[in-house]
Amino acid sequence: MRYRTFGRSNWQVSEVGYGMWGMVGWTGSDEATVRGSLQLAADLGCTFFDTAWAYGDGRSERLLGELVRSNPDKKLYTATKVPPKNRRWPSRRGDRIDDVFPPEYIREYAEKSLANLGLPSVDLLQFHVWEDDWAGDERWQRAMDDLKRQGLIRAVGISINRWEPSNALRTLRTGLIDIVQVIYNVFDQAPEDALFPLCRELNVGVIARVPFDEGSLTGTLTKESRWPAGDWRNTYFVPENLVPSVERADALKPLIPQGMTLPEMALRFVLSNPAVSTIIPGMRKPENVRANVTASDAGPLSTELLAKLYEHRWDRQPARWSQ
Repeated sequence: MRYRTFGRSNWQVSEVGYGMWGMVGWTGSDEATVRGSLQLAADLGCTFFDTAWAYGDGRSERLLGELVRSNPDKKLYTATKVPPKNRRWPSRRGDRIDDVFPPEYIREYAEKSLANLGLPSVDLLQFHVWEDDWAGDERWQRAMDDLKRQGLIRAVGISINRWEPSNALRTLRTGLIDIVQVIYNVFDQAPEDALFPLCRELNVGVIARVPFDEGSLTGTLTKESRWPAGDWRNTYFVPENLVPSVERADALKPLIPQGMTLPEMALRFVLSNPAVSTIIPGMRKPENVRANVTASDAGPLSTELLAKLYEHRWDRQPARWSQ
Protein backbone atom coordinates (compact mmCIF):
# COMPACT_ATOMS: atom_id res chain seq x y z
CA MET A 1 0.00 0.00 0.00
CA ARG A 2 1.17 3.51 -0.83
CA TYR A 3 0.40 6.58 1.30
CA ARG A 4 -0.33 10.22 0.56
CA THR A 5 -0.52 13.45 2.53
CA PHE A 6 -4.14 14.37 3.25
CA GLY A 7 -4.09 18.07 2.43
CA ARG A 8 -3.48 20.55 5.23
CA SER A 9 -4.22 17.90 7.86
CA ASN A 10 -0.80 16.40 7.05
CA TRP A 11 -2.20 12.95 7.88
CA GLN A 12 -0.49 10.16 5.99
CA VAL A 13 -3.39 8.08 4.68
CA SER A 14 -3.50 5.00 2.52
CA GLU A 15 -4.20 5.97 -1.08
CA VAL A 16 -6.78 3.18 -1.18
CA GLY A 17 -9.30 3.78 1.58
CA TYR A 18 -12.46 1.87 2.41
CA GLY A 19 -15.93 3.10 1.42
CA MET A 20 -18.54 1.63 3.78
CA TRP A 21 -21.79 2.39 1.99
CA GLY A 22 -22.01 -0.97 0.23
CA MET A 23 -22.93 -2.87 3.38
CA VAL A 24 -26.36 -1.18 3.41
CA GLY A 25 -28.59 -0.48 0.44
CA TRP A 26 -26.78 -3.08 -1.65
CA THR A 27 -27.74 -6.73 -1.56
CA GLY A 28 -25.12 -9.45 -1.19
CA SER A 29 -23.60 -8.19 2.05
CA ASP A 30 -23.50 -9.82 5.47
CA GLU A 31 -21.89 -8.41 8.56
CA ALA A 32 -19.56 -11.35 9.16
CA THR A 33 -18.02 -11.01 5.69
CA VAL A 34 -17.85 -7.24 6.01
CA ARG A 35 -16.11 -7.49 9.39
CA GLY A 36 -13.55 -9.85 7.86
CA SER A 37 -13.00 -7.54 4.91
CA LEU A 38 -12.56 -4.52 7.16
CA GLN A 39 -9.96 -6.31 9.25
CA LEU A 40 -8.16 -7.61 6.17
CA ALA A 41 -8.00 -4.08 4.78
CA ALA A 42 -6.47 -2.81 8.02
CA ASP A 43 -3.99 -5.70 8.02
CA LEU A 44 -2.95 -4.87 4.43
CA GLY A 45 -2.26 -1.24 5.24
CA CYS A 46 -5.57 0.54 4.65
CA THR A 47 -5.78 3.41 7.13
CA PHE A 48 -8.76 5.51 5.94
CA PHE A 49 -12.37 4.41 6.44
CA ASP A 50 -15.34 6.47 5.26
CA THR A 51 -18.84 5.91 6.60
CA ALA A 52 -21.99 7.95 7.38
CA TRP A 53 -24.83 7.96 9.84
CA ALA A 54 -27.18 7.31 6.90
CA TYR A 55 -25.50 4.00 6.10
CA GLY A 56 -27.94 1.83 8.00
CA ASP A 57 -28.92 4.54 10.51
CA GLY A 58 -25.61 4.16 12.30
CA ARG A 59 -25.00 0.45 11.69
CA SER A 60 -22.01 1.13 9.45
CA GLU A 61 -20.59 3.54 12.03
CA ARG A 62 -20.84 0.88 14.72
CA LEU A 63 -18.89 -1.57 12.56
CA LEU A 64 -16.17 1.02 12.03
CA GLY A 65 -15.97 1.73 15.74
CA GLU A 66 -15.53 -1.99 16.42
CA LEU A 67 -12.68 -2.13 13.92
CA VAL A 68 -10.85 0.84 15.46
CA ARG A 69 -11.20 -0.49 19.00
CA SER A 70 -10.00 -3.93 17.88
CA ASN A 71 -6.81 -2.46 16.40
CA PRO A 72 -5.32 -0.17 19.07
CA ASP A 73 -1.86 -0.68 17.57
CA LYS A 74 -2.89 0.84 14.21
CA LYS A 75 -3.68 4.45 13.35
CA LEU A 76 -6.97 4.14 11.48
CA TYR A 77 -8.51 7.42 10.31
CA THR A 78 -12.27 7.66 10.69
CA ALA A 79 -14.64 9.75 8.57
CA THR A 80 -18.40 10.05 8.81
CA LYS A 81 -21.16 12.39 7.60
CA VAL A 82 -24.05 14.41 8.97
CA PRO A 83 -27.23 13.43 7.07
CA PRO A 84 -29.45 16.21 5.68
CA LYS A 85 -32.24 16.99 8.12
CA ASN A 86 -34.82 16.91 5.31
CA ARG A 87 -33.41 13.51 4.21
CA ARG A 88 -33.08 14.65 0.62
CA TRP A 89 -30.15 13.30 -1.40
CA PRO A 90 -28.88 15.27 -3.23
CA SER A 91 -29.76 18.75 -2.05
CA ARG A 92 -31.51 21.00 -4.56
CA ARG A 93 -30.99 24.57 -5.67
CA GLY A 94 -32.97 26.77 -3.33
CA ASP A 95 -32.85 24.42 -0.34
CA ARG A 96 -32.46 26.42 2.86
CA ILE A 97 -29.66 25.51 5.23
CA ASP A 98 -32.22 25.85 8.06
CA ASP A 99 -33.98 22.80 6.61
CA VAL A 100 -30.82 20.81 5.94
CA PHE A 101 -28.06 21.67 8.44
CA PRO A 102 -29.24 23.97 11.25
CA PRO A 103 -26.48 24.35 13.87
CA GLU A 104 -28.17 22.47 16.71
CA TYR A 105 -28.84 19.59 14.31
CA ILE A 106 -25.17 19.43 13.26
CA ARG A 107 -24.14 18.95 16.89
CA GLU A 108 -26.94 16.44 17.52
CA TYR A 109 -25.75 14.17 14.72
CA ALA A 110 -22.07 14.63 15.51
CA GLU A 111 -22.86 13.31 18.98
CA LYS A 112 -25.00 10.48 17.58
CA SER A 113 -22.18 9.42 15.27
CA LEU A 114 -19.67 9.47 18.11
CA ALA A 115 -22.02 7.31 20.18
CA ASN A 116 -22.32 4.83 17.32
CA LEU A 117 -18.56 4.78 16.80
CA GLY A 118 -17.91 4.42 20.51
CA LEU A 119 -14.95 6.78 20.14
CA PRO A 120 -14.11 10.07 21.90
CA SER A 121 -13.61 11.85 18.57
CA VAL A 122 -13.87 11.37 14.82
CA ASP A 123 -11.09 12.45 12.50
CA LEU A 124 -13.30 13.88 9.75
CA LEU A 125 -16.90 15.06 9.91
CA GLN A 126 -18.47 15.83 6.53
CA PHE A 127 -21.71 17.35 5.33
CA HIS A 128 -23.42 14.58 3.36
CA VAL A 129 -24.89 17.00 0.78
CA TRP A 130 -23.99 20.58 -0.03
CA GLU A 131 -25.10 23.78 -1.73
CA ASP A 132 -22.51 26.45 -2.42
CA ASP A 133 -25.09 29.13 -1.61
CA TRP A 134 -24.57 28.17 2.05
CA ALA A 135 -20.87 29.11 1.94
CA GLY A 136 -21.16 32.36 3.88
CA ASP A 137 -23.64 31.21 6.54
CA GLU A 138 -21.81 31.65 9.83
CA ARG A 139 -24.02 29.21 11.71
CA TRP A 140 -22.58 26.02 10.21
CA GLN A 141 -19.13 27.58 10.46
CA ARG A 142 -19.51 28.20 14.21
CA ALA A 143 -21.03 24.76 14.78
CA MET A 144 -18.09 22.99 13.16
CA ASP A 145 -15.54 25.27 14.82
CA ASP A 146 -17.07 24.52 18.22
CA LEU A 147 -16.83 20.76 17.56
CA LYS A 148 -13.20 21.20 16.54
CA ARG A 149 -12.27 23.32 19.56
CA GLN A 150 -13.88 20.77 21.87
CA GLY A 151 -11.82 17.99 20.33
CA LEU A 152 -14.83 16.06 19.03
CA ILE A 153 -13.70 16.32 15.41
CA ARG A 154 -10.31 17.00 13.85
CA ALA A 155 -11.25 18.10 10.34
CA VAL A 156 -14.24 19.45 8.40
CA GLY A 157 -15.33 18.14 5.02
CA ILE A 158 -17.96 18.33 2.30
CA SER A 159 -19.30 15.45 0.25
CA ILE A 160 -20.24 17.08 -3.06
CA ASN A 161 -23.45 16.11 -4.83
CA ARG A 162 -23.18 13.75 -7.78
CA TRP A 163 -21.90 15.40 -10.99
CA GLU A 164 -21.66 18.85 -9.39
CA PRO A 165 -17.93 19.32 -8.70
CA SER A 166 -18.20 23.10 -8.90
CA ASN A 167 -20.94 23.25 -6.26
CA ALA A 168 -18.45 23.84 -3.43
CA LEU A 169 -15.87 26.27 -4.82
CA ARG A 170 -17.07 29.33 -2.88
CA THR A 171 -17.25 27.21 0.27
CA LEU A 172 -13.66 26.03 -0.16
CA ARG A 173 -12.56 29.65 -0.52
CA THR A 174 -13.82 30.37 3.01
CA GLY A 175 -10.74 28.48 4.20
CA LEU A 176 -12.85 26.44 6.63
CA ILE A 177 -12.96 23.17 4.69
CA ASP A 178 -10.08 20.75 5.17
CA ILE A 179 -11.19 17.92 2.92
CA VAL A 180 -13.61 17.49 0.02
CA GLN A 181 -15.19 14.30 -1.27
CA VAL A 182 -16.22 14.09 -4.92
CA ILE A 183 -17.05 11.56 -7.63
CA TYR A 184 -14.04 11.10 -9.90
CA ASN A 185 -13.39 8.22 -12.30
CA VAL A 186 -12.62 7.43 -15.95
CA PHE A 187 -16.02 8.76 -17.00
CA ASP A 188 -16.44 11.58 -14.47
CA GLN A 189 -13.38 13.75 -15.07
CA ALA A 190 -14.99 17.16 -14.48
CA PRO A 191 -13.34 17.68 -11.04
CA GLU A 192 -10.10 18.27 -12.96
CA ASP A 193 -11.48 21.50 -14.45
CA ALA A 194 -11.86 23.76 -11.40
CA LEU A 195 -12.15 21.73 -8.21
CA PHE A 196 -8.77 19.99 -8.20
CA PRO A 197 -6.79 23.15 -9.07
CA LEU A 198 -8.50 25.00 -6.21
CA CYS A 199 -7.82 22.12 -3.82
CA ARG A 200 -4.14 22.24 -4.75
CA GLU A 201 -4.09 26.02 -4.23
CA LEU A 202 -5.74 25.81 -0.80
CA ASN A 203 -4.09 22.51 0.24
CA VAL A 204 -7.46 20.81 0.66
CA GLY A 205 -7.43 17.01 0.78
CA VAL A 206 -9.43 15.11 -1.86
CA ILE A 207 -11.41 11.90 -1.35
CA ALA A 208 -12.33 10.38 -4.73
CA ARG A 209 -15.46 8.28 -4.45
CA VAL A 210 -17.26 5.99 -6.93
CA PRO A 211 -14.07 4.94 -8.79
CA PHE A 212 -16.04 2.11 -10.42
CA ASP A 213 -19.03 4.30 -11.41
CA GLU A 214 -21.29 2.30 -9.07
CA GLY A 215 -20.23 -0.90 -10.84
CA SER A 216 -20.17 -0.15 -14.54
CA LEU A 217 -16.36 0.20 -14.50
CA THR A 218 -15.97 -3.32 -13.12
CA GLY A 219 -17.05 -4.56 -16.54
CA THR A 220 -19.52 -7.03 -15.02
CA LEU A 221 -22.79 -5.25 -15.86
CA THR A 222 -24.90 -6.00 -18.89
CA LYS A 223 -27.87 -4.20 -20.38
CA GLU A 224 -30.06 -6.83 -18.70
CA SER A 225 -28.55 -6.45 -15.21
CA ARG A 226 -31.11 -6.43 -12.39
CA TRP A 227 -30.84 -6.66 -8.62
CA PRO A 228 -33.09 -8.01 -5.84
CA ALA A 229 -35.91 -5.83 -4.56
CA GLY A 230 -34.70 -3.07 -2.27
CA ASP A 231 -31.24 -2.83 -3.81
CA TRP A 232 -30.29 0.81 -4.49
CA ARG A 233 -28.81 -0.08 -7.87
CA ASN A 234 -32.27 -0.77 -9.28
CA THR A 235 -33.13 2.91 -8.81
CA TYR A 236 -29.80 4.17 -10.15
CA PHE A 237 -29.26 1.91 -13.14
CA VAL A 238 -32.55 2.71 -14.84
CA PRO A 239 -32.47 1.95 -18.58
CA GLU A 240 -31.49 5.51 -19.56
CA ASN A 241 -28.38 5.14 -17.38
CA LEU A 242 -27.65 1.40 -17.53
CA VAL A 243 -27.55 1.09 -21.32
CA PRO A 244 -25.06 3.90 -22.03
CA SER A 245 -22.99 2.93 -18.97
CA VAL A 246 -22.55 -0.61 -20.24
CA GLU A 247 -21.80 0.59 -23.77
CA ARG A 248 -19.16 3.03 -22.52
CA ALA A 249 -17.58 0.42 -20.26
CA ASP A 250 -17.44 -2.04 -23.16
CA ALA A 251 -15.66 0.60 -25.24
CA LEU A 252 -12.87 0.67 -22.65
CA LYS A 253 -12.16 -3.05 -22.77
CA PRO A 254 -9.91 -2.95 -25.87
CA LEU A 255 -7.65 -0.52 -24.00
CA ILE A 256 -6.95 -2.85 -21.07
CA PRO A 257 -3.25 -3.86 -21.12
CA GLN A 258 -2.38 -7.52 -21.00
CA GLY A 259 -2.37 -8.82 -17.45
CA MET A 260 -4.60 -6.00 -16.16
CA THR A 261 -8.32 -5.98 -15.41
CA LEU A 262 -10.84 -3.20 -16.02
CA PRO A 263 -11.30 -2.56 -12.26
CA GLU A 264 -7.52 -2.27 -11.81
CA MET A 265 -7.28 0.13 -14.75
CA ALA A 266 -10.16 2.18 -13.31
CA LEU A 267 -8.53 2.45 -9.88
CA ARG A 268 -5.10 3.26 -11.25
CA PHE A 269 -6.59 5.98 -13.47
CA VAL A 270 -7.85 7.76 -10.36
CA LEU A 271 -4.62 7.17 -8.45
CA SER A 272 -2.60 8.57 -11.35
CA ASN A 273 -3.88 12.04 -10.45
CA PRO A 274 -1.71 13.56 -7.69
CA ALA A 275 -4.58 15.83 -6.60
CA VAL A 276 -6.31 12.77 -5.15
CA SER A 277 -5.42 11.99 -1.54
CA THR A 278 -7.32 8.71 -1.24
CA ILE A 279 -10.00 6.71 -3.05
CA ILE A 280 -12.81 4.86 -1.28
CA PRO A 281 -14.04 1.89 -3.29
CA GLY A 282 -16.59 -0.38 -1.66
CA MET A 283 -14.86 -3.56 -0.53
CA ARG A 284 -17.45 -5.90 0.89
CA LYS A 285 -15.52 -9.10 0.20
CA PRO A 286 -11.92 -10.15 0.93
CA GLU A 287 -11.13 -10.66 -2.75
CA ASN A 288 -12.12 -7.03 -3.42
CA VAL A 289 -9.77 -5.84 -0.69
CA ARG A 290 -6.81 -7.80 -2.05
CA ALA A 291 -7.42 -6.67 -5.64
CA ASN A 292 -7.70 -2.99 -4.70
CA VAL A 293 -4.57 -3.02 -2.56
CA THR A 294 -2.72 -4.63 -5.46
CA ALA A 295 -3.83 -1.75 -7.70
CA SER A 296 -2.17 0.67 -5.28
CA ASP A 297 1.05 -1.33 -5.29
CA ALA A 298 1.14 -1.25 -9.11
CA GLY A 299 1.39 2.55 -9.25
CA PRO A 300 0.17 5.06 -11.87
CA LEU A 301 -0.80 4.17 -15.42
CA SER A 302 1.44 5.06 -18.35
CA THR A 303 1.02 8.48 -19.91
CA GLU A 304 0.04 6.80 -23.18
CA LEU A 305 -2.80 4.86 -21.59
CA LEU A 306 -3.96 7.87 -19.59
CA ALA A 307 -4.18 9.92 -22.80
CA LYS A 308 -6.49 7.29 -24.30
CA LEU A 309 -8.65 7.12 -21.17
CA TYR A 310 -9.07 10.90 -21.07
CA GLU A 311 -10.91 10.58 -24.38
CA HIS A 312 -13.67 8.66 -22.57
CA ARG A 313 -14.76 11.59 -20.44
CA TRP A 314 -18.55 11.61 -19.98
CA ASP A 315 -20.08 14.85 -18.74
CA ARG A 316 -23.45 14.11 -17.16
CA GLN A 317 -26.08 16.26 -15.51
CA PRO A 318 -28.00 15.34 -12.34
CA ALA A 319 -31.24 13.52 -13.09
CA ARG A 320 -34.18 12.26 -11.05
CA TRP A 321 -32.43 8.88 -10.66
CA SER A 322 -28.92 10.18 -9.90
CA GLN A 323 -29.28 10.49 -6.12
